Amino acid sequence: MPDWIPQLTRDGSYTFFSEEFGEAFHSYQGAKTEAFQKFSDAIDLQQRAKQSEIKLLDVCYGLGYNTAAAIEVIRKINPTCNIEIYGLELDPTVPIGAAPLLQHWSTDVQTVLESLAKQHSYQDNHLKAQLLIGDARQTIQQLNHFQADAIFFDPFSPRRCPQLWTVEFFKLVAQCLAPDGKLATYSRSASVRTALIEAGLQIGTIPLGELHLPHDWAQGTIAAWSAETLQPLSQMEQEHLNTRAAIPYRDRTLHDAAEEILERHEQEQRSSTVESTSSWRRRWNIK
Repeated sequence: MPDWIPQLTRDGSYTFFSEEFGEAFHSYQGAKTEAFQKFSDAIDLQQRAKQSEIKLLDVCYGLGYNTAAAIEVIRKINPTCNIEIYGLELDPTVPIGAAPLLQHWSTDVQTVLESLAKQHSYQDNHLKAQLLIGDARQTIQQLNHFQADAIFFDPFSPRRCPQLWTVEFFKLVAQCLAPDGKLATYSRSASVRTALIEAGLQIGTIPLGELHLPHDWAQGTIAAWSAETLQPLSQMEQEHLNTRAAIPYRDRTLHDAAEEILERHEQEQRSSTVESTSSWRRRWNIK
């Protein structure tokens, strides 16, 4: 098993750094805080928790923080809500390695996450959870019956893990989204937003919260079948979708390697005649 070394983040919680992808699993601004702000809070989970049942899909489960935050929010509001969760994760050593870092979650949640890490499943009177291990492009195809009220979409960044940010993969993800469900992702990338639109979804922005970097203009993106309850994109964000940065990643076979997807994407950008992203940045004085 890889030697996962805890990395302290600003809110006192820990994350891991992936040598394979060259990125941390969470923002160093606060790993636990990010799970609430960019995922549970962003899809209005407190309001949804008043329902008698909630179904969640956690794409790229990782250390399990997004699932943990959701369970804590729902159980605080409605302890008898019936929760069903599917998590998709490539590397089973990550949730196992995270076991010593769970002390900042409630005891109940620690029990759930430890069971998911070791047995890949958990069940009690009001919660049923399962962790599917493998390439998410394939494992998600086991869930064509599942209709999630909320999807937490949390892979490594598009440049590091393009295979999970393609139009084709988002179409599979969208098939798992209930008619009134919402998808939340930390990414504000124009290519990601375009891919979500091509998958048939409407998009909105996640406004900046208390913790953010100086160059940030949004915490991420929300997607749903209807734009009615979404925070509209700013003029700057709308214009971002008209630049070369908005050309989406594609993987028509759902088996291509990251290098193939990146090369194809770069070729499409080079041959594009739409506005350059650098021009858009200058116009909006973005460093």
